[in-house]
Amino acid sequence: MTNLTRALLGASALCTVAGLAAAQETTLTIATVNNGDMIRMQGLTDDFTEQNPDIALEWVTLEENVLRQRVTQDIATNGGQFDVMTIGTYEVPIWAGQDWLAPLDNLPDDYDVDDLLPSVREALSVDGTLYAAPFYGESAMIMYRTDLMEEAGLEMPDSPTWSEVMEAAEAMTDKENDVYGICLRGKPGWGENMAFISAMANSYGARWFDMDWQAQFDSEEWNATLTDYLTLMNEYGPPGASSNGFNENLSLFQQGRCGMWIDATVAAGFVTDPDESTVADSVGFAQFPNKEGLDNHGNWLWAWSLAIPASSNSTDAAKTFVAWATSKGYTELVAEEEGWRAAPPGTRTSLYENEEYQEAAPFAEMTLNSMEAVDTQQPSVQEIPYTGAQFIAIPEFQGIGTAVGQTFSAALAGQMDAEQALSQAQSQTQREIDRAGYTD
Repeated sequence: MTNLTRALLGASALCTVAGLAAAQETTLTIATVNNGDMIRMQGLTDDFTEQNPDIALEWVTLEENVLRQRVTQDIATNGGQFDVMTIGTYEVPIWAGQDWLAPLDNLPDDYDVDDLLPSVREALSVDGTLYAAPFYGESAMIMYRTDLMEEAGLEMPDSPTWSEVMEAAEAMTDKENDVYGICLRGKPGWGENMAFISAMANSYGARWFDMDWQAQFDSEEWNATLTDYLTLMNEYGPPGASSNGFNENLSLFQQGRCGMWIDATVAAGFVTDPDESTVADSVGFAQFPNKEGLDNHGNWLWAWSLAIPASSNSTDAAKTFVAWATSKGYTELVAEEEGWRAAPPGTRTSLYENEEYQEAAPFAEMTLNSMEAVDTQQPSVQEIPYTGAQFIAIPEFQGIGTAVGQTFSAALAGQMDAEQALSQAQSQTQREIDRAGYTD
């Protein structure tokens, strides 16, 4: 055999090995939301690929409303576009009940499913089987500027009323210097402005439906909720608020332009990050407000979670990724790279028992208390035929909530008043709930 023949044979063998390796590599397509925690996770995936060189990752990162639309369409049509989806506590029980999600059984022993916070684990399970793994969990609370409160001569109670919030918003507003007393969600969407407004309505004693599935937007409680929301935003909020969602308000608060921001507890790690927030050293926290005379703070429960659609052809590889991204090891990786304050909150008991985390995260206790206070079975003080907190746990809510969110956002933009918006929401909601057969 000549040297040339040997060289050709060797090259052929190498090509064959390379071809087999390429053929054995699995590519996972992951759909996720464009928020800070998910962006951070993408930046740390070298750790995963080093441990799993046979699994490649492709990311589809989308704005929240677009993500929900894309993954819902894909899974409902068995499209198979994604191997891992970022979804929430609303979708999991509904989609699992339709056999659209792969069960997350046989996770590694060191994953420690029992360490997941009970409320979050229950929300992501059906008949005791986990169908999504929580990346981070949250409730809602007030984040406020301690320096502006001090300048205004006010103190924020640990458990304020809406009247006290209104007073503080007025006192901290300084429009000449581009500082606004309060920032709230205005961008339309069932998980955007309606997440906040539904929670606020719960705290005002309102409900979406009575026990006969009759819409309740014509009630005094809803009128008070929307009227006060529009007053807060129009009098003391930033301009263009009807376009502001979580990310936009986070940016405004970090820039020092909001006296208060009432939103997801997960934001606390970002507003206290000295590398990102100009007001990191002057942020305080308080419970979600309640209406005077009502002991109901309107807390919500949400977890952005990773789930595997049943249509995926790479279930085992997808499960390997999900286990990595939601593990104790990932939490420790974040702490090592960016400090314990940045660890994904609201998913594991062990995190809240960690003294290093407690010391680094002054918001830890408030987050845990807020999450543990949520009653998804009875979020309103009135009788209701549904469950949920900032959403209604029925398949039709995605469409109904988005429609009502568009109406309320239009009211915020000045296109109609509160009475007109509530009347429109009433007819929109009742028409759809009747069409779905709930009132039969």
